[in-house]
Amino acid sequence: MSEQKSMDRDALKKLRDVRKTSIDKARKTIKDQNRVIKNIKGLIKTEGKTVPEIAHASQISTSRALWYIMALKKYGLVVEGAKDGDYFKYQLAAQGDES
Repeated sequence: MSEQKSMDRDALKKLRDVRKTSIDKARKTIKDQNRVIKNIKGLIKTEGKTVPEIAHASQISTSRALWYIMALKKYGLVVEGAKDGDYFKYQLAAQGDES
């Protein structure tokens, strides 16, 4: 029985070693996404901003800013405000300003 446990432990160790690069990459991606989301939420906490304004202030592409805004909107953390020219202004929803 202990020989089987030893083999299982070795197999898990090998699997962790093989997956280490993927896991580290995923952790880095999640950390970057959390940083961007926190930045965006800080930008729109008190004043609504358009997607291009958010992108410029966050130093990310407009398409990436739009992706984040739509995700935050989907989960009720961002609300769509009045239009400013061709763009809507987005602001942090009242319940979403804790983080």
